[in-house]
Amino acid sequence: MANQSRAIGFALITLLMWSTVATAFKLTLAYASVLQTLATASVVSSLMLLTLVALSGKGAALAGVFWDNWRFTLLAGFLNPVIYYLILFEAYDRLPAQLAQPINLTWTIVLSLMAGFFLKQRIRGFDYAAALISYTGVLVIVSQGDVSQLLQADWIGVGLAIGSTLIWAGYWTLNIRDQREPLIAMCLNFVIAAPVVLVIWWVFDGALPPVAGILGGFYIGLFEMSLAFVCWSLALKATDNAATISNLIFLSPFLSLQFIHFVLGEVIHWTTYAGLIIIIGGIVLQQVLHRRGVAATVSATL
Repeated sequence: MANQSRAIGFALITLLMWSTVATAFKLTLAYASVLQTLATASVVSSLMLLTLVALSGKGAALAGVFWDNWRFTLLAGFLNPVIYYLILFEAYDRLPAQLAQPINLTWTIVLSLMAGFFLKQRIRGFDYAAALISYTGVLVIVSQGDVSQLLQADWIGVGLAIGSTLIWAGYWTLNIRDQREPLIAMCLNFVIAAPVVLVIWWVFDGALPPVAGILGGFYIGLFEMSLAFVCWSLALKATDNAATISNLIFLSPFLSLQFIHFVLGEVIHWTTYAGLIIIIGGIVLQQVLHRRGVAATVSATL
């Protein structure tokens, strides 16, 4: 019971951190450019992850793990943080937070389809149905209750938000084959990617962000890119029921909308809540039917 309480505690801390990041993205991007934000956050996250690895006593293993997996590390670091956050920040720069944030949830649907195509895992009919349901939810949010809004929407921004889910799902599809210890793997990815991000920032931007932009990038790098991952890992490690912990994450987007409303001042349209429920409904449907399918397969083999 003590371990489960500890797991729920870490999960709730993670929930709070993830719930604030959409607001943090918009606030930071109001002061700093996409490249300035990514450069600051990447450096901060790299330093934090290096510190966490050192505190865990695994610092000596970093060099060996890198040389044994340098190709994998370069590819993973290129996907996350370089490409993923470049696209995601650009989407947030163009869209209201209440639109960009729910779209980002659809990466779990994309992951199942991508794993099927690239890892030759079975794709069932309900996977496609879940994707259709979830992207219907995206259209509901974009419409803001008025079908004519679909013609006036920033579809480049929407496309970038959807594109970020493809990169994120691709990253986790790649990680299915990753043999590295998770904390070391993430640390290496960011340490390798940070210099690349700094070079991109220097070539295409080069200007230092204002203090508010630096503080925002610091927050994003500390909580979104590093500590949230650690707390979530600790929650899963401590729990005796991963499903219970995982289901708590569905509260995050609804809590996030409250921060978006009260901190950013965005008026949350009823269609945002409706579309978000539809998106989560598609995800939950897929998960439930997948578990039933696995259970039926196990029963058939007994």
